[in-house]
Amino acid sequence: MKPILFLTRRIPEPAIKRLEEKFTLKINPYNRALTHQELIEGVKDAEALICLLTDNIDKEVISAAPKLKVISSYAVGYNNIEVEYATQLGIAVCNTPGVLTETTADLTWALILATCRRISESERFLRKGNFKGWEPMLMLGLDVYGKTLGIIGMGRIGQAVAKRATGFAMRIIYYNDVSVSNTLPFETTETDLQTLLKEADIITLHLPLTKETFHLIGKEEFALMKENAVLINTSRGAVIDEKELIKALSEKRIFSAGLDVYENEPDIPQELLALENVVLLPHIGSASIETRTKMALLAAENAIAVMKGRKPPAQVN
Repeated sequence: MKPILFLTRRIPEPAIKRLEEKFTLKINPYNRALTHQELIEGVKDAEALICLLTDNIDKEVISAAPKLKVISSYAVGYNNIEVEYATQLGIAVCNTPGVLTETTADLTWALILATCRRISESERFLRKGNFKGWEPMLMLGLDVYGKTLGIIGMGRIGQAVAKRATGFAMRIIYYNDVSVSNTLPFETTETDLQTLLKEADIITLHLPLTKETFHLIGKEEFALMKENAVLINTSRGAVIDEKELIKALSEKRIFSAGLDVYENEPDIPQELLALENVVLLPHIGSASIETRTKMALLAAENAIAVMKGRKPPAQVN
Protein backbone atom coordinates (compact mmCIF):
# COMPACT_ATOMS: atom_id res chain seq x y z
CA MET A 1 0.00 0.00 0.00
CA LYS A 2 1.37 3.43 -0.96
CA PRO A 3 2.01 6.01 1.78
CA ILE A 4 -0.30 9.03 1.89
CA LEU A 5 0.97 12.43 0.83
CA PHE A 6 -1.12 15.49 1.62
CA LEU A 7 -0.83 18.37 -0.86
CA THR A 8 -2.17 21.68 0.44
CA ARG A 9 -2.69 23.12 -3.06
CA ARG A 10 -2.63 21.60 -6.52
CA ILE A 11 0.76 22.09 -8.20
CA PRO A 12 1.87 21.69 -11.87
CA GLU A 13 0.81 18.39 -13.43
CA PRO A 14 4.26 16.87 -14.09
CA ALA A 15 4.86 16.81 -10.33
CA ILE A 16 1.41 15.36 -9.65
CA LYS A 17 2.15 12.49 -12.05
CA ARG A 18 5.52 11.89 -10.42
CA LEU A 19 4.00 11.83 -6.94
CA GLU A 20 1.23 9.46 -7.99
CA GLU A 21 3.91 6.85 -8.79
CA LYS A 22 4.98 6.75 -5.14
CA PHE A 23 2.07 8.02 -3.04
CA THR A 24 -1.66 7.97 -2.53
CA LEU A 25 -2.42 11.66 -2.92
CA LYS A 26 -4.80 13.75 -0.85
CA ILE A 27 -5.11 17.16 -2.53
CA ASN A 28 -6.83 20.29 -1.30
CA PRO A 29 -10.06 20.32 -3.38
CA TYR A 30 -10.58 24.07 -3.09
CA ASN A 31 -9.12 26.89 -5.16
CA ARG A 32 -8.02 28.69 -1.99
CA ALA A 33 -5.68 28.36 0.93
CA LEU A 34 -6.82 25.93 3.59
CA THR A 35 -7.84 27.08 7.04
CA HIS A 36 -5.76 26.01 10.01
CA GLN A 37 -8.35 23.43 11.00
CA GLU A 38 -8.45 22.05 7.45
CA LEU A 39 -4.68 21.65 7.53
CA ILE A 40 -4.94 19.71 10.77
CA GLU A 41 -7.61 17.43 9.30
CA GLY A 42 -5.67 16.96 6.08
CA VAL A 43 -2.39 15.77 7.59
CA LYS A 44 -3.81 13.24 10.07
CA ASP A 45 -2.99 10.10 8.06
CA ALA A 46 -0.16 11.58 5.99
CA GLU A 47 3.43 10.37 5.97
CA ALA A 48 4.45 13.21 3.68
CA LEU A 49 3.30 16.80 3.29
CA ILE A 50 3.87 19.29 0.48
CA CYS A 51 2.85 22.76 1.60
CA LEU A 52 3.01 26.37 0.47
CA LEU A 53 4.65 29.37 2.11
CA THR A 54 1.14 30.60 2.96
CA ASP A 55 0.41 27.48 5.07
CA ASN A 56 1.10 27.84 8.78
CA ILE A 57 2.72 24.49 9.64
CA ASP A 58 2.93 25.01 13.39
CA LYS A 59 3.24 22.57 16.28
CA GLU A 60 -0.50 21.88 16.25
CA VAL A 61 -0.46 20.84 12.59
CA ILE A 62 2.69 18.75 12.97
CA SER A 63 1.39 17.07 16.13
CA ALA A 64 -1.80 16.07 14.29
CA ALA A 65 0.27 13.87 11.95
CA PRO A 66 1.92 11.09 13.99
CA LYS A 67 3.10 9.26 10.83
CA LEU A 68 4.68 12.34 9.24
CA LYS A 69 8.25 11.87 7.96
CA VAL A 70 8.76 14.82 5.64
CA ILE A 71 7.49 18.38 5.16
CA SER A 72 8.39 19.60 1.68
CA SER A 73 7.85 23.31 1.11
CA TYR A 74 6.90 24.43 -2.40
CA ALA A 75 9.03 27.55 -1.86
CA VAL A 76 12.53 28.67 -0.95
CA GLY A 77 11.29 30.15 2.33
CA TYR A 78 10.30 27.99 5.28
CA ASN A 79 9.64 30.54 8.04
CA ASN A 80 6.04 29.27 8.01
CA ILE A 81 7.19 25.88 9.36
CA GLU A 82 8.13 25.06 12.96
CA VAL A 83 11.45 23.63 11.82
CA GLU A 84 12.89 23.12 15.30
CA TYR A 85 9.85 21.16 16.46
CA ALA A 86 9.85 19.05 13.30
CA THR A 87 13.54 18.31 13.84
CA GLN A 88 12.88 17.16 17.40
CA LEU A 89 10.37 14.68 16.01
CA GLY A 90 12.76 13.42 13.34
CA ILE A 91 10.77 14.97 10.48
CA ALA A 92 12.76 16.21 7.49
CA VAL A 93 11.99 19.75 6.32
CA CYS A 94 12.82 20.56 2.68
CA ASN A 95 12.52 23.51 0.32
CA THR A 96 13.12 24.45 -3.34
CA PRO A 97 16.20 26.68 -3.60
CA GLY A 98 18.12 27.42 -6.77
CA VAL A 99 15.43 26.65 -9.33
CA LEU A 100 13.73 30.04 -8.97
CA THR A 101 16.88 32.20 -8.81
CA GLU A 102 16.94 33.49 -12.38
CA THR A 103 13.17 33.95 -12.61
CA THR A 104 13.06 36.03 -9.43
CA ALA A 105 16.02 38.08 -10.63
CA ASP A 106 14.13 38.77 -13.87
CA LEU A 107 11.10 39.92 -11.89
CA THR A 108 13.30 42.14 -9.72
CA TRP A 109 14.55 43.86 -12.83
CA ALA A 110 11.03 44.24 -14.15
CA LEU A 111 10.22 46.13 -10.94
CA ILE A 112 13.38 48.24 -11.15
CA LEU A 113 12.52 49.43 -14.65
CA ALA A 114 8.82 49.83 -13.91
CA THR A 115 9.42 51.97 -10.81
CA CYS A 116 12.19 54.12 -12.25
CA ARG A 117 10.33 54.82 -15.51
CA ARG A 118 6.84 55.01 -13.92
CA ILE A 119 5.52 52.29 -16.24
CA SER A 120 2.40 51.28 -14.27
CA GLU A 121 1.50 54.86 -13.45
CA SER A 122 1.88 55.85 -17.13
CA GLU A 123 -0.32 53.00 -18.30
CA ARG A 124 -3.07 53.93 -15.83
CA PHE A 125 -2.80 57.54 -17.02
CA LEU A 126 -3.26 56.49 -20.65
CA ARG A 127 -6.10 54.03 -20.00
CA LYS A 128 -8.05 56.75 -18.20
CA GLY A 129 -7.97 58.81 -21.39
CA ASN A 130 -5.55 61.42 -20.03
CA PHE A 131 -2.95 61.15 -22.81
CA LYS A 132 -3.38 64.16 -25.11
CA GLY A 133 -0.04 63.93 -26.90
CA TRP A 134 3.67 64.22 -26.17
CA GLU A 135 4.60 66.68 -23.43
CA PRO A 136 8.07 67.79 -22.29
CA MET A 137 7.33 67.12 -18.60
CA LEU A 138 4.99 64.14 -18.87
CA MET A 139 5.75 61.24 -16.51
CA LEU A 140 9.38 62.08 -15.93
CA GLY A 141 11.16 59.18 -14.30
CA LEU A 142 14.71 58.18 -13.46
CA ASP A 143 17.52 56.76 -15.57
CA VAL A 144 18.79 53.33 -14.56
CA TYR A 145 21.91 53.20 -16.70
CA GLY A 146 25.06 54.15 -14.80
CA LYS A 147 23.39 54.43 -11.38
CA THR A 148 24.43 52.79 -8.09
CA LEU A 149 22.61 49.56 -7.26
CA GLY A 150 22.55 48.54 -3.60
CA ILE A 151 21.83 44.85 -2.99
CA ILE A 152 20.86 43.82 0.53
CA GLY A 153 21.40 40.06 0.67
CA MET A 154 24.04 38.80 -1.76
CA GLY A 155 22.91 35.19 -2.04
CA ARG A 156 21.93 33.37 -5.23
CA ILE A 157 19.21 35.82 -6.23
CA GLY A 158 21.19 38.90 -5.21
CA GLN A 159 24.10 37.77 -7.35
CA ALA A 160 21.80 37.05 -10.30
CA VAL A 161 20.38 40.58 -9.99
CA ALA A 162 23.92 41.98 -9.86
CA LYS A 163 24.88 40.11 -13.02
CA ARG A 164 22.03 41.75 -14.91
CA ALA A 165 23.12 45.16 -13.60
CA THR A 166 26.39 44.96 -15.52
CA GLY A 167 24.43 45.45 -18.73
CA PHE A 168 23.34 48.81 -17.35
CA ALA A 169 26.94 49.82 -16.45
CA MET A 170 25.92 50.18 -12.81
CA ARG A 171 28.12 50.55 -9.77
CA ILE A 172 27.18 47.58 -7.57
CA ILE A 173 27.44 47.72 -3.80
CA TYR A 174 26.06 45.13 -1.40
CA TYR A 175 25.47 44.36 2.26
CA ASN A 176 25.30 40.87 3.74
CA ASP A 177 24.72 40.03 7.40
CA VAL A 178 27.11 37.09 6.97
CA SER A 179 30.30 37.02 4.97
CA VAL A 180 30.04 35.61 1.46
CA SER A 181 32.68 34.44 -0.94
CA ASN A 182 32.58 36.97 -3.74
CA THR A 183 33.69 35.08 -6.82
CA LEU A 184 31.63 37.12 -9.26
CA PRO A 185 33.32 37.84 -12.60
CA PHE A 186 32.57 41.57 -12.31
CA GLU A 187 33.27 44.31 -9.82
CA THR A 188 31.19 44.66 -6.65
CA THR A 189 31.91 46.36 -3.34
CA GLU A 190 30.82 45.11 0.08
CA THR A 191 29.78 47.80 2.53
CA ASP A 192 27.81 48.31 5.73
CA LEU A 193 24.04 48.79 5.65
CA GLN A 194 24.09 52.50 6.52
CA THR A 195 26.57 53.33 3.75
CA LEU A 196 24.56 51.34 1.22
CA LEU A 197 21.35 53.15 2.13
CA LYS A 198 23.06 56.54 1.78
CA GLU A 199 24.82 55.84 -1.53
CA ALA A 200 22.48 53.60 -3.53
CA ASP A 201 20.11 55.03 -6.12
CA ILE A 202 18.22 51.72 -6.32
CA ILE A 203 18.00 49.40 -3.30
CA THR A 204 16.84 45.83 -3.71
CA LEU A 205 16.15 43.32 -0.94
CA HIS A 206 16.98 39.60 -1.16
CA LEU A 207 16.82 38.32 2.40
CA PRO A 208 15.13 35.52 4.32
CA LEU A 209 12.71 36.56 7.05
CA THR A 210 14.31 36.02 10.45
CA LYS A 211 14.21 37.74 13.85
CA GLU A 212 17.21 39.76 12.69
CA THR A 213 15.73 40.85 9.35
CA PHE A 214 12.20 41.63 10.58
CA HIS A 215 11.61 45.37 9.88
CA LEU A 216 15.24 45.72 8.81
CA ILE A 217 14.12 48.70 6.73
CA GLY A 218 12.24 51.12 8.96
CA LYS A 219 12.08 54.78 9.98
CA GLU A 220 15.81 55.26 10.54
CA GLU A 221 16.72 53.46 7.33
CA PHE A 222 14.32 55.52 5.19
CA ALA A 223 15.85 58.67 6.68
CA LEU A 224 19.25 57.63 5.28
CA MET A 225 18.02 57.09 1.71
CA LYS A 226 18.33 59.60 -1.12
CA GLU A 227 15.26 61.65 -2.02
CA ASN A 228 15.28 59.96 -5.45
CA ALA A 229 15.92 56.46 -4.08
CA VAL A 230 13.94 53.50 -5.39
CA LEU A 231 13.24 50.53 -3.10
CA ILE A 232 12.52 47.05 -4.46
CA ASN A 233 11.38 44.02 -2.46
CA THR A 234 10.98 40.52 -3.90
CA SER A 235 12.09 38.71 -0.72
CA ARG A 236 9.74 38.79 2.30
CA GLY A 237 7.25 41.54 3.07
CA ALA A 238 8.04 41.92 6.75
CA VAL A 239 11.67 42.83 6.03
CA ILE A 240 10.19 46.32 5.49
CA ASP A 241 8.16 48.18 8.11
CA GLU A 242 5.16 48.78 5.87
CA LYS A 243 3.80 51.71 7.89
CA GLU A 244 7.11 53.54 7.55
CA LEU A 245 7.24 52.71 3.84
CA ILE A 246 3.80 54.26 3.34
CA LYS A 247 4.95 57.41 5.16
CA ALA A 248 8.14 57.64 3.09
CA LEU A 249 6.22 57.27 -0.18
CA SER A 250 3.36 59.57 0.86
CA GLU A 251 5.75 62.32 1.96
CA LYS A 252 7.91 61.70 -1.14
CA ARG A 253 11.00 61.11 0.98
CA ILE A 254 11.92 58.45 -1.59
CA PHE A 255 11.02 58.42 -5.29
CA SER A 256 9.18 55.11 -5.52
CA ALA A 257 8.99 51.45 -4.53
CA GLY A 258 8.33 48.17 -6.29
CA LEU A 259 6.86 45.35 -4.21
CA ASP A 260 6.06 41.71 -4.90
CA VAL A 261 5.63 40.78 -1.22
CA TYR A 262 3.81 42.32 1.73
CA GLU A 263 4.00 42.32 5.50
CA ASN A 264 0.60 40.66 6.06
CA GLU A 265 -0.21 39.30 2.62
CA PRO A 266 -2.65 38.86 1.07
CA ASP A 267 -3.88 41.86 3.10
CA ILE A 268 -2.48 45.09 1.67
CA PRO A 269 -3.16 48.43 3.40
CA GLN A 270 -5.53 50.74 1.56
CA GLU A 271 -3.02 53.56 2.08
CA LEU A 272 -0.49 51.61 0.02
CA LEU A 273 -3.00 50.73 -2.69
CA ALA A 274 -3.90 54.41 -3.06
CA LEU A 275 -0.35 55.57 -3.78
CA GLU A 276 0.75 56.24 -7.35
CA ASN A 277 4.50 56.02 -6.70
CA VAL A 278 4.55 52.30 -5.96
CA VAL A 279 4.31 49.26 -8.26
CA LEU A 280 2.41 46.40 -6.59
CA LEU A 281 2.52 42.78 -7.79
CA PRO A 282 0.71 39.71 -6.36
CA HIS A 283 3.77 37.68 -5.24
CA ILE A 284 4.74 36.45 -8.71
CA GLY A 285 8.53 36.36 -8.30
CA SER A 286 8.78 32.72 -9.38
CA ALA A 287 5.67 32.72 -11.58
CA SER A 288 6.91 31.40 -14.88
CA ILE A 289 5.63 28.12 -16.28
CA GLU A 290 9.13 26.67 -16.39
CA THR A 291 10.15 27.67 -12.88
CA ARG A 292 6.95 26.73 -11.09
CA THR A 293 7.18 23.29 -12.73
CA LYS A 294 10.82 22.91 -11.62
CA MET A 295 9.82 23.92 -8.09
CA ALA A 296 7.01 21.36 -8.04
CA LEU A 297 9.29 18.57 -9.27
CA LEU A 298 11.94 19.44 -6.68
CA ALA A 299 9.33 19.47 -3.90
CA ALA A 300 8.17 16.06 -5.13
CA GLU A 301 11.70 14.63 -5.28
CA ASN A 302 12.38 15.87 -1.74
CA ALA A 303 9.37 13.96 -0.43
CA ILE A 304 10.16 10.83 -2.45
CA ALA A 305 13.80 10.76 -1.33
CA VAL A 306 12.92 10.93 2.37
CA MET A 307 10.36 8.14 2.04
CA LYS A 308 13.02 5.98 0.34
CA GLY A 309 15.49 6.65 3.15
CA ARG A 310 17.76 8.81 0.96
CA LYS A 311 19.08 12.31 1.56
CA PRO A 312 16.70 14.70 -0.23
CA PRO A 313 18.04 17.24 -2.77
CA ALA A 314 17.24 20.23 -0.53
CA GLN A 315 16.86 19.62 3.21
CA VAL A 316 17.02 22.55 5.64
CA ASN A 317 17.20 20.73 9.01
